[in-house]
Amino acid sequence: MSTASPAQQTMSETVTLEIVDAVAVIEIANPPVNGLGDTTRKGLSDALAQAFADDAVTSVAITGAGRGFSGGADVRQFNTPAATAEPGLRTIFAQITAAEKPVVAAIHGFALGGGLELALACHYRIAQEGASIGLSEVNLGLIPGGGGTQRLPRLIGANKALQLIRKGASLDATKAKDLGVVDAVFTGDPAEAARTFLAEKTSSTQDHPVLDELPTAAADGADFEAARAEAKKNRRNGRAELAAIDAVEKSLSLPIEAGLDAERALFADLIDGPESKALRYLFFAERMTPKLASVPKDTPIRDIKTAGVIGSGTMGVGIAISLANAGIAVTLIDKSAEALDKATERIAGIYESSAKKGRLTAAEAEENKNRIVTATDYSSLNDVDLIIEAVFEDLDVKQSVFKEISQIARPDTILATNTSRLDVNKIADVTTKPENVIGLHFFSPAHVMRLLEVVQADRTSDEVLVSSMKLGQRIGKQPVLSQVCDGFIGNRMLSPYRRETDLLLEAGATPQQVDAALTDFGMAMGPFAVSDLAGLDIGEAGRETFRQTADPVLLESDSEISTILVEAGRYGQKTGAGYYRYEEGNRTPQPDPYVDEVIEQAAAKKGVQRREVSDEEIVERSMLALINEGAKLLDEGIAQRASDIDVVWTSGYGFPAYRGGPMYYATTLGLEHVVSKMREFQQNIGEYWKPADLLERLVKAGKKDFSDLDV
Repeated sequence: MSTASPAQQTMSETVTLEIVDAVAVIEIANPPVNGLGDTTRKGLSDALAQAFADDAVTSVAITGAGRGFSGGADVRQFNTPAATAEPGLRTIFAQITAAEKPVVAAIHGFALGGGLELALACHYRIAQEGASIGLSEVNLGLIPGGGGTQRLPRLIGANKALQLIRKGASLDATKAKDLGVVDAVFTGDPAEAARTFLAEKTSSTQDHPVLDELPTAAADGADFEAARAEAKKNRRNGRAELAAIDAVEKSLSLPIEAGLDAERALFADLIDGPESKALRYLFFAERMTPKLASVPKDTPIRDIKTAGVIGSGTMGVGIAISLANAGIAVTLIDKSAEALDKATERIAGIYESSAKKGRLTAAEAEENKNRIVTATDYSSLNDVDLIIEAVFEDLDVKQSVFKEISQIARPDTILATNTSRLDVNKIADVTTKPENVIGLHFFSPAHVMRLLEVVQADRTSDEVLVSSMKLGQRIGKQPVLSQVCDGFIGNRMLSPYRRETDLLLEAGATPQQVDAALTDFGMAMGPFAVSDLAGLDIGEAGRETFRQTADPVLLESDSEISTILVEAGRYGQKTGAGYYRYEEGNRTPQPDPYVDEVIEQAAAKKGVQRREVSDEEIVERSMLALINEGAKLLDEGIAQRASDIDVVWTSGYGFPAYRGGPMYYATTLGLEHVVSKMREFQQNIGEYWKPADLLERLVKAGKKDFSDLDV
């Protein structure tokens, strides 16, 4: 085997070529995920052409620089000329499949979406141990558009391919090898592993497998109709999932070129649709939330290895599990030994369930469970890196806890409160180190829900803030920064949303009509079903505070319906009755004539003439209430950016992701239309509907979205 000069050539700004021992190593270097944008495609095509034409080259290896092989298409270029600039992926893949020299994709880190499609076009695929491999396009409201729905079924059968593609699931390298997606698993350097692999293949065979030359895919028991029935229940990206099923089904009957044409047509339809645009917006929004505009990039990050959680109720248990799953040793504190015994049983049950469902191995579940110990004395927390308080939602109670723990904690221990709406500044005031105090608002159940509101108090240090945001990412949460206000981002916006839904009852709607209209819009649950699940009593303290502090204009919008139900002992599912009634052992909500009577009485007391309310009005008033409050939060600086608000509501409050979140949804309606409808409501319903100042300024300045708030 001849040896060429190891000098590296630059084929484009994101692709290099280096020939070592007759192997042309083509490296994709387009950080952070080696996206297959226009410059990468051009570099790949030119590098392949040069390697195939060079008599000194016997084989080709494609690798990725940095963290991984390739995360697929450059999502930032979608719906732009760069996305369709030649050469396209189909052209590049045709170069590979027509080549006489073998090409291996040497995968490390990840090969997702178009990255795996590139690998599937190659003759061979090898993957570094631990690499993540999959076709994840449905998560962006799309399907694979580079042949994935046609080549993967030909490789592993339609049934296995269908499950992977329609769910956007990823495999680790070992499982990918077991399924036949990759040919070998390696450790060490990808380029070196590729050269070793190719040396063996070129010496042992002259024929190298090309998936495009295989016959149509084998069905292998794939049930497409059952898959469609299940996909129709998917409210997030069901349209993409159905298209993926259609595309895979075509691999059973169509020759490769016709199958690729059919796949591309389905992809093109989705990429221009509103669902995919919203999901792609959220894709970037979720990655933007940890970025803190006001904090220096070199701010130190505290290493959190140990933590204490105070309160062993549902929230405390969930927080403890979240921390333990990330490798953090946790001490769970409660004054009651009996309560701790019950908490220990719940923790064991949760881990046992996770292991049974395959989310963790039995060994992992046991290891994580053993990271949690219990104690009844705060002195056990005198040397931990982080303390999270998760006690009863009462300011006096929380201040008492913080006053005590600030006396025993290390000077650098982060002191976090899990309050959902109380003033974090007032909690910090009672401590000896207010700069260490921050809000970490988990959502219940804390070990399941992704959202984490990180609440910066007036004196929270940059170091504590950055460390808390990093902690959120480390424990698998979606951290979003909020400044201090009543309810922070999510619950503050929830208040006007619920205000409108209550007023719609007084106007003439029923709980079941409101819930149905909003779930048809895409909300995960209707507001009254949510209230019954959470407990009507939970929100009563907030309503009482509102009545004591709200200005007269807002007080006009107050409804007593929920308060009357609470006073009647109707707290929701836990008492068998709330806005609905519930049969014992059955959580299905049933309409209740008693609630209809309460609504009619509340309306009559306010002099409201009840009428027929349309579903359109229900959705419009509910959504515009969210949008208006979100604009106020932005104007006050409570939220960093509009996209943060959208992440809060899609991650924690059941807002439909395919609509992008309340603020994105406002831009799809048109800000001018939004303001016009609010002015109409202001005139016909009440002065409290006055549009937020920011919305009026944006419309006056001709702005179409919230990207520029400097108006």
